Amino acid sequence: MTTIANAQQFGLHHVEFVMGMAVSIDVRDNVEREVINEVVAWLHHVDATFSTHNVESPISRLGSGEFTLDDMSDEVLGVLALCEELNTDSDGAFDVLAVPAPNGSLLDPSGVVKGWSVERAAAMMTARGAENFCINAGGDIAIRGESSPGEPWRIGVRHPDHADLSAAVITGSGRLAVATSATYERGAHIIDPTTGEPTADLASVTIIGPDLTFADAYATTVFVMGVAGLSWLMDKHPDYAGFIITRDDLTVSTPSFDQYVATDI
Repeated sequence: MTTIANAQQFGLHHVEFVMGMAVSIDVRDNVEREVINEVVAWLHHVDATFSTHNVESPISRLGSGEFTLDDMSDEVLGVLALCEELNTDSDGAFDVLAVPAPNGSLLDPSGVVKGWSVERAAAMMTARGAENFCINAGGDIAIRGESSPGEPWRIGVRHPDHADLSAAVITGSGRLAVATSATYERGAHIIDPTTGEPTADLASVTIIGPDLTFADAYATTVFVMGVAGLSWLMDKHPDYAGFIITRDDLTVSTPSFDQYVATDI
């Protein structure tokens, strides 16, 4: 999990339980409360559409065969197309058709939906005039601007074995996304499509880059690939940085990760 560290609290702050997690929205500008309300409504819409825990959601009914692709909205079709692109890009390491879903089907796009929905939420806020804010969705984070004038956002990456410790503190300003895949909260839930079994070779994977849609998906992909996934990330997506903690507490990262690490701790 990634968390916001040492940030002043002013402006608007809202925490919403949605998609099975707490989503924190922290705005440092003078914007109308309605901006937050629109984001919250959007996230609940995403939950109602894509939840694999709700057997009545469109994605669950598609997975069960009750619905076909012809019954899906353009929004759902767009996410499924993105999943196909990620599957091809990762040579099958990211495969939403190989993941046993809570609804009993073998269709679970959750590995991209959270990042995609939060990235869209950030775009909504920007369009409404917010310039400095952070959205933290269960540890996957989209930031814009600064935490306060001249101060970057500071984001702690949880140590997988010690919940009260940070394995790294990341700083960033402007547009930035941070996503972490790990097993310390939900157990071994990330499936290796080649075996159909959960993979737990790594303790955690953190990906940093410009867009949470892809940072989230790449974190899952690298977790499945293992340490070798960092080479895939550098070769195919050099604008994203990666940081791995192995089961024996070793850390491995791409060279570009260092630019984000706070040195004043």
